[in-house]
Amino acid sequence: MSTTTAGVIFLVSLAVVLAAVYRPFGDYMFRVVSGRRHSRVERGIYKLVGVDAEAEQSWGTYARSLLAFSLVSVLFLYAFLRLQDKLWLSLGFDPVTDHIAWNAAVSFVTNTNWQAYSGESTMGHLVQMAGLAVQNFVSASVGIAVAVALIRGFARSRTTQLGNFWVDLVRIILRILLPIAVLGAIVLMVGGVVQNLSGGTDVSTLTGGTQTLTGGPVASQEVIKELGTNGGGFYNVNSAHPFENPTTWTNWFEMFLILLIPFSLPRVFGRMVGQNRQGYAIVAVMAILAVASITLTNVFELTGDGTVPQALGAAMEGKEARFGVSNSASFAAVTTLTSTGAVNSFHDSFTPLGGMMPLVNMMLGEVAPGGVGAGLYGLLILAVITVFVAGLMVGRTPEYLGKKIGAREIKFASLYFLITPMLVLIGTAAAFATGNNTTALNVGPHGLSEVLYAFTSASNNNGSAFAGITVNTPWWDTALGLCMLLGRFLPIIFVLGLAGALARQKPVPASEGTLPTHRPLFVGLVVGVTVVLVALTFLPALALGPLAEGL
Repeated sequence: MSTTTAGVIFLVSLAVVLAAVYRPFGDYMFRVVSGRRHSRVERGIYKLVGVDAEAEQSWGTYARSLLAFSLVSVLFLYAFLRLQDKLWLSLGFDPVTDHIAWNAAVSFVTNTNWQAYSGESTMGHLVQMAGLAVQNFVSASVGIAVAVALIRGFARSRTTQLGNFWVDLVRIILRILLPIAVLGAIVLMVGGVVQNLSGGTDVSTLTGGTQTLTGGPVASQEVIKELGTNGGGFYNVNSAHPFENPTTWTNWFEMFLILLIPFSLPRVFGRMVGQNRQGYAIVAVMAILAVASITLTNVFELTGDGTVPQALGAAMEGKEARFGVSNSASFAAVTTLTSTGAVNSFHDSFTPLGGMMPLVNMMLGEVAPGGVGAGLYGLLILAVITVFVAGLMVGRTPEYLGKKIGAREIKFASLYFLITPMLVLIGTAAAFATGNNTTALNVGPHGLSEVLYAFTSASNNNGSAFAGITVNTPWWDTALGLCMLLGRFLPIIFVLGLAGALARQKPVPASEGTLPTHRPLFVGLVVGVTVVLVALTFLPALALGPLAEGL
């Protein structure tokens, strides 16, 4: 069987299974976020933290609750890292330095999981489990909660109430993320992923180091990492490590976990707004962009320019031999189409155009399907922009799901779209202006691509890297930390503001001039608007980096 044929079978089987679970799993998540009954455990948590589970919140209160919770999480995790040597199961590691602790705390709370250090040689078991792994659950739950709040804005009328942040947070963790994490961990352990806290595992031959480690909670962290769309792993080489991703079928399963929640959330959207066909339209946009990206990434890597790639039939540099080119290229596309950032190959070693595709995926806003929650609310923002543009073309006030898209609504949507490109381009320019680009191992167009990739990954809360640039310095840790912080919470504020504006409106009946938002025409318009907006924003930077290198 050829590499191409095997890769096609791999991807088709993945698509079939995702399509099969779309409806049942989406319906289950809908029942979780829409139900009125609280379990005994949930009631105990609400009582412990002093939350009235029956009281709903306006968008401002919802946002303040979310920001306060995230601030406390950053401070707690920062202190955890700085006091590591005084904690149980520290394995004798020193306290994490101040700039790395800042970067790591922000990274995991913002669902980025960018790691400028080697996890297995920097942090002990307690910090890994009670600090980083906990945030994998919590930060993912925050993203889903924001998406649900935006959907309520579309679904409700003449109200200021968007739900209760604390109820959404707890339910999503206990009823969605935890059960799948437990089942997924069992599956990965069957596949060979290690799960231990002792045993003296010598990994020097695998990591190139000399230290003998004592194992770690790898299976649990691996499934949480993929399910919560987080890139950070116990081992520095992430999902390329045989302890984290032993076989081709575990590679398939990890990709399934990455895509499961983001691709099923449009079903929740359709159910909550009372029109399942609206959910099908959104998931169709996600699928079109995903298929195009995965296909192009595979083509560029399987038919890469250069004497050696052409002689071998593919670009094998930086690829794990267990997975090969196609599965590595597909994993790279999936991990950057979502907010995952996990890697099973070295993106910096991809062909110029192959390496450009993960960059473009993140520049799209990671909406195909994007991170857990973040992908859906990002695509709904693009849908709002699309109906606004379409309304201008025909000279009437645009509407989406019975809500008028006026000046207030489009301002929130525009600010959401502009904040991330601003952070990416200003950050890249600042690195060159201050001379911090000189830490790049490569020069010329590829050196620019490395810096551009770092800020694109941080600002979009992805967490992957070209890894050919030394970013473990005070300047880089501070700059990327700020991009992660602003790139996460400013868009969330704009999303919740839009949700509040929509919820206050009264329904507008459809008329002859209303653009149908469930038909192929609308799907094509959203795809087109997404691609055009990204091209207008980032094409000059791409032309100076990967496109110049490829040419």
